[in-house]
Amino acid sequence: MYGKTGPGTVSYERAFFRRVILSLLFFILITTVISAEEFELSSKSAILMEYETGEILYKKEPDLELPPASMSKIMTMLLVMEAIAEGKAKLDDKLVVSEYAASMGGSQIWLEPGEEMSLEDMMKAIAIVSANDACVAVAEYLYGTEELFVKRMYERARELGLKNTYFYNTNGLPPDNPDVQGNYSSAYDLAVMARELIKHRKVLEWTSTWQDYLRDGKSVLNNTNRLVRFYNGADGLKTGYTEEARYGVTATAERNGVRFISVVMGNDNSQDRFEEAGKLLSYGFGLFQGLKIASEGELVETIKIPNGKEEEARALIENELIIPVRRDRKDEVSKVIELDDRIKAPKKKGEKIGTMKIYRGNLLIKEVDIVIDRDVEKASFFKIFARIISYQINSITGLYQKD
Repeated sequence: MYGKTGPGTVSYERAFFRRVILSLLFFILITTVISAEEFELSSKSAILMEYETGEILYKKEPDLELPPASMSKIMTMLLVMEAIAEGKAKLDDKLVVSEYAASMGGSQIWLEPGEEMSLEDMMKAIAIVSANDACVAVAEYLYGTEELFVKRMYERARELGLKNTYFYNTNGLPPDNPDVQGNYSSAYDLAVMARELIKHRKVLEWTSTWQDYLRDGKSVLNNTNRLVRFYNGADGLKTGYTEEARYGVTATAERNGVRFISVVMGNDNSQDRFEEAGKLLSYGFGLFQGLKIASEGELVETIKIPNGKEEEARALIENELIIPVRRDRKDEVSKVIELDDRIKAPKKKGEKIGTMKIYRGNLLIKEVDIVIDRDVEKASFFKIFARIISYQINSITGLYQKD
């Protein structure tokens, strides 16, 4: 019965209020704006990266090679999302679980040999509860064997320029044989992987979910990342723990169009990893703000289309553009409009006709498409001819008037 106490026990009410107080203290701590000089991280390795540019704002032993544990799954998820983007797989594909995939230990969703589950549900299980068995299942589905998938993980790391990463398996579990090299990575490499993964925004829908269900509600998925619930703007990304690796987290948060990625590795307890990842994120948000450069549908200029049935159309910004800038360096930002040299009909509404590029100093930090606001059909030969004659007459008339 709730509230019953005895030797070595705590009442339900006291335990509840204790959790509430600890959660509030945790939230206050990680949302406080601090300076880099105040950092005293217990993490063996840590980094803070601004998402848009990849600028490093804080680092502590960023290239130290350490076991990443389940943070290895950032690369596993990246390969799956890239396969989907390339049309090699779909989220509603049905996967049949092998006996080997079902044999994985550690964090899992208890897959059974022969069980069928959609690729999307497998990805939810990886993203939310760090399911080791689901990692192997998706690897086998895409590449036939986990070994071939892991080979591609290593190749992709090299394509991203990562020099301190090695993969033994898809999920970060340590090898059974202590003489075999297991997965290793670094805070910097994990931040780069995370930055690449976040380009696939569907992943953030899963990693920001605090609780979900599989198997028609029979299986509960509780997110392993506490920041998602307690840190303003946090929407991912991946926790990790093994006895060898200790505690780590690759975290990301976005506020007002500004996103940061923080990585901490080698913490002695779970609470520390979340507090320290939160400190890093708060430091970033204290330094930067989102600067709105353009609104969706904003007019750039009216353009001429000499061979169009309609001679004029409007060039518009396709999407809202917000960029991260340091609060004391707004004047470093500049924008450049680049419209196509010769815009000719026919054109379809929404078709790209140029680009707006945003620079911070000489560094290109973001760009957005400029599109045409309407369909423009090609004018007939006779209409174009009449238009040319009209131009000539107006030109001559203008000369006489000037004389």
